[in-house]
Amino acid sequence: MASSTRTRRTRSGLQWAALGAGALFLAAGALGFVPGATNNHHALEFAGPGSKATLLGIFQVSVLHNVLHGIFGLAGVLAFRAHRHARSFFVYGGVAYLALWLFGLVASDETPLNILPANDPDNILHLVLGLAMIVVAIVLSPHTPRPSPHKQHQGAS
Repeated sequence: MASSTRTRRTRSGLQWAALGAGALFLAAGALGFVPGATNNHHALEFAGPGSKATLLGIFQVSVLHNVLHGIFGLAGVLAFRAHRHARSFFVYGGVAYLALWLFGLVASDETPLNILPANDPDNILHLVLGLAMIVVAIVLSPHTPRPSPHKQHQGAS
């Protein structure tokens, strides 16, 4: 049996978290198209506040909203490839979800600005996801020790 010259790469906790989060976002995007998982599936619209479909009977969704969840999920799965990609996924994803939360506060349920659409439970979820993603990026990123500024140089007298 020939041995592989390829070295086995160890994945960080952050990479595994990105894979898991990506899978969850992919599932949420797909479930947004499934009758039963999505109430009022017949009222699913492409975008805008007119979509009366709700994922799990709680979160207002549209075709655009579901597709964006799928794309974001794919980004998480791809971020599994490298620690720096996983960190970027969580940091930028967290910032994006916090921006969506702020946007949801401005664009009320029935305004034309509410293109995704998002209701109050969506807005709360966006806040929680944004904060959680940033916390995950911080907690699961390795900290490299910095040299002490008072460290003496060897050989100097």
